[in-house]
Amino acid sequence: MGIDLDINNKIQTYIQNLSQPLHPIQKEVIAYNETLGDIKRMQISVSQCHFLHLMIKTCNAKNILEIGTFTGLSTLSMSLALSDEGSIIALDKNLETNKIALDFFNKANQGKKIKTIVKPALDSLNDIKKENILFDIVFIDADKTNYTNYYESVIQLIKKDGLIIIDNVLWHGEVADENNNEKFTNIIRKFNTHVKNDNRVEQIILPIGDGLTVCRKL
Repeated sequence: MGIDLDINNKIQTYIQNLSQPLHPIQKEVIAYNETLGDIKRMQISVSQCHFLHLMIKTCNAKNILEIGTFTGLSTLSMSLALSDEGSIIALDKNLETNKIALDFFNKANQGKKIKTIVKPALDSLNDIKKENILFDIVFIDADKTNYTNYYESVIQLIKKDGLIIIDNVLWHGEVADENNNEKFTNIIRKFNTHVKNDNRVEQIILPIGDGLTVCRKL
């Protein structure tokens, strides 16, 4: 039986060297985030940038919803894959990082595709439901305590065969450590079980970055 490869730093570098080059503004976002200290961990990985880009191209997605924008790397990665007719609604509650993200979007000539909403995401999701918008892809990468709430909200906003993609579901590998009962580890474990038992979707966990769950709505 085949086994999954243990991706060490050397293999990760090899993969990145043979992957599609990043856009210059994606590189700028990453360089800026490196100056932010510990909160740079809120950024998605380079491998996730490529994965999101490819998913959007493959699915021919037009309407995307993002929950959790930070300084805009994930948003920008998805926007660059969209056609000119595509659009992203990006939700975040941090006004300061939103302004930084907007600067990067405009610098990359992607601002016209992206609408940002700055307030608690659950409030924004309630507003979006009233507009009867359906999305091809939803990407969730926000506060972990609300993961199940976000998931249950967006399942109503996703098209049939649409994708819900959730970041950080392996939580630095800690979810697999039976002796680790740290608060956020247990929150992610509970969320992962919730998705596994949801008969409205089929799903897989991929060991990309800090772990991505990809759900297809049935």
